[in-house]
Amino acid sequence: MASFNKVILIGNLTADPELKQTSNGISVTSFSIAVSRRFTSKATDNAQQADFINIVAWRNTAEFITKYFQKGKPILIVGSIQTRSWVDQNGQKRYATEVVADEAQFVERKGDGASPVPGATAAPYGASPKDVAFEEMSTDDDLPF
Repeated sequence: MASFNKVILIGNLTADPELKQTSNGISVTSFSIAVSRRFTSKATDNAQQADFINIVAWRNTAEFITKYFQKGKPILIVGSIQTRSWVDQNGQKRYATEVVADEAQFVERKGDGASPVPGATAAPYGASPKDVAFEEMSTDDDLPF
């Protein structure tokens, strides 16, 4: 039987990630992100709730996240879901489900969303082409194809 375990999330950090070291000197950070989820209720058609997803990152990914991301900042996480269990100090069996981050990426541009091209603006998702201004490009007859 085939299986596939891949998660892609975009959310906002709920706290500053803190870099820790295992007893073997391996970098690790654990944090959570708030991810919006749409749902339909009787009061509104498109209400939103936030799910708080626990993330753990190791080695270079952990170091990257703790260096460049802070509470409230958006982050893109690519990883896999992992479940684990342990017995706590009171003898109770505990369970955790978390995303193990393989990759982390910036969601917003440096400068908090500043456009990389002066005077250019990004079209909103789902905008029709007639609402988007295009720049005329000159033809180049020297192309090899």
